[in-house]
Amino acid sequence: MIVKLSQKLWKRILFFCFVTIFSLIIFSVATVNNAANLSITESVEVSDNCDTSDSINQTYTKNHNCLPSISSSPVITQNRILPPQERFLSAVTPRLSPVPIPQTFEYILLRQYGSPFINSNNQVNLPGKVIFSNAQETQAFQSTLIKGKVNSGNACVLQKSAADAFNAANQQVRIPLKSGNGGGDCTRTYQTTLRFWRKYANDRTLELVRQGKETRILAVVAPPGSSQHLWGLAIDLRVSKQSQRRALNEHGWFQTVENDTPHWTYVGVAEAKLPEFGLRKKLVRGVTYWLTPI
Repeated sequence: MIVKLSQKLWKRILFFCFVTIFSLIIFSVATVNNAANLSITESVEVSDNCDTSDSINQTYTKNHNCLPSISSSPVITQNRILPPQERFLSAVTPRLSPVPIPQTFEYILLRQYGSPFINSNNQVNLPGKVIFSNAQETQAFQSTLIKGKVNSGNACVLQKSAADAFNAANQQVRIPLKSGNGGGDCTRTYQTTLRFWRKYANDRTLELVRQGKETRILAVVAPPGSSQHLWGLAIDLRVSKQSQRRALNEHGWFQTVENDTPHWTYVGVAEAKLPEFGLRKKLVRGVTYWLTPI
């Protein structure tokens, strides 16, 4: 009886050993396969502190002396198109130092009159700010300008690049000044902008503009020191024909102040490229304006 029990026990022990050994073999094979897959499919990023001559992306091995950070999939960086506001601010940043902060008076002025700041042509001179504090500051800037005479009206001068572009358009089709007086239609003095402001507005209006509570006046007259006319990059015209608009657009002149129909701005960029700088096209009562997106 004891012998028979011993034989049964022995058989069970052998069976248990066989199952255990077989399980260990299966587990070992699976582990090896997983390790092989890891070395083939996964990449590692080696710390800057690692003393290794291998490349940044390496296959993990047991002999590696550094502690890798394993990433199961590569990081893909996609080029995304910036929204118009960011494209515009990115374009004007080299010209403005610093770029005005949102919800400030300067930011309001940049929104209204800032389209010329996208021009990266070194021959076009732009101020490093959106508003001059006084006549002396304005004169100091204007003294640095290379000016050219406009072949229309009386004593009209602009920055040379702007004047040359207008003259080329005017050669295609005659484009008269709004009043014919260059001192008001073309480059202005600080005193002229102050006189125009006092004609249409007052100090109370200016305070409301500063607070962002009044912006409609900005399509009628610019606050003293902030007009594009001070930069030699704006002109007031009498445009009534599509051929005149087309000629101006072909030479970099656009209407950029909504509802200020006579006002034209020298942006100096081809119309097809204006959206690349974030400017947005808006049609108002048959007039096409190119406005800042901020």
